[in-house]
Amino acid sequence: MEYKYLFGPVRSRRLGRSLGIDLVPGNICSFNCVYCECGKTTCLTEKRGEYAPVGRIQQELDHYLRRKRDIDHITLGGTGEPTLHSGISTILEYLRKHHPEYKRAVLTNSTLLSDPEVRKEIHTADLILPSLDAVSDSQLRMINRPITGITTEQMIEGLVKLRTEFKGEIWLEIFFIAGINTTEGELHLLRDAAVRINPDQIHINSLSRPGAEPWVSPLTEDEKKRILYFFTEEFANTTII
Repeated sequence: MEYKYLFGPVRSRRLGRSLGIDLVPGNICSFNCVYCECGKTTCLTEKRGEYAPVGRIQQELDHYLRRKRDIDHITLGGTGEPTLHSGISTILEYLRKHHPEYKRAVLTNSTLLSDPEVRKEIHTADLILPSLDAVSDSQLRMINRPITGITTEQMIEGLVKLRTEFKGEIWLEIFFIAGINTTEGELHLLRDAAVRINPDQIHINSLSRPGAEPWVSPLTEDEKKRILYFFTEEFANTTII
């Protein structure tokens, strides 16, 4: 079978051997992040829909997993925002029932987590990896360039509620861009937000491959260590990825 929506397994820095499911192919997203390694968003939206057919995804999973595979996680992600897919709960439940030996992970940019229905739909995952790169709305617009109407407080509140409802682990990723969200003021805002969210882990990230905008550059090792030290004052389980 030719796989249209499965990719990998790839060696992930966080998830080990990860089999990916591209739920929203074609760079359809609620963000247009300046650092996105998939390139610029082609369709900026917060409208949910069946962007990839659920039946086809189930067929591909059954075909690929018909033999025991050396996989650490099956990860719902791809080139866009996976929670935009209206069938995400169906796919997670299918994996839980038909392929329970594999852990289920969901990547998300956190923009839809203010919706209680979305939070409910992903509650059968084993692991959720949300991101939060900014607390001030001006930084959000500079870094993530969201569709109109999304605010950082809305995202943070959604993450706080997810923490109270979700029984699995939450690993919060923060993507840093030198001189943008690395100032003392922004670091304090991000750490205070993380305290509210109370994730199991915090992952510090920066550019490793070319992003959507050429001016985005990776942090130096000294900058990474400075930020790591700042966050470990409150969160011992903070790592650079």
